[in-house]
This record gives sequence, C-alpha cells and structure tokens, in this order.
Amino acid sequence: MTMTDLSPAASVWLAKLAGALAGAAISFAWLLPRGPREAALRFLASVTAGLVFGSTAGLAVAARLGIAYLLSPQETVLMGASLASLSIWWAIGFAVRFGEKLSGTRGGRDEG
Repeated sequence: MTMTDLSPAASVWLAKLAGALAGAAISFAWLLPRGPREAALRFLASVTAGLVFGSTAGLAVAARLGIAYLLSPQETVLMGASLASLSIWWAIGFAVRFGEKLSGTRGGRDEG
C-alpha cells in the first residue's frame, strides 16, 4: 500500500499521527523525563496535543511564514502536529520542574 492508495482524509490523519510521534520522539532526546510516570504523562499529552492541535498549529505557522500556498494538507498537519507535540512536552516539563521548586521536592515518586 502506498500513500496514493489512501483516501485524502486518511493520509491527513496519518501525517498528523506521524508528526505527533515525531515531536514526542525528538522531545525525549532534548529534555529527558525524570522517571517512568513523568515519561508516560508527557508522551501521552504530547501525542494527544499533536493530534488535536496539529491542523490548527500547522495552518498558523504556514500563514505566519507565508508558505501556506506551498504546502500540501499533509505537510501542513505534519508540521503542526510536530510543533504542538514538541511544545506541550516542554510546557509539561517546565510545569513539573516549577511545581517541584515551589513544593521543595525533587522527582517525587518517580525516583527509581
């Protein structure tokens, strides 16, 4: 099966899923979680954000950069899903670290 065998809607969803997973995978390399619970939370939130906000984020970025006319719908959602996935990963990481600083704990129950 090739991408041309898929319906347009299916190829957009596939691109959105690929972008969300790519954003989460890249995030693992840049900002490692402190334990398995944090890793699972951030991974699931990252993929979910990529799937939910991939289209909107892709359209916003493409319009902001002035390249919307150059991109296919699949490329737009791939870019947006990756960006949304990457962004939420960092936001959750920041929130966890900030919460730890406020509460005076480090790592919580995830320490291994």
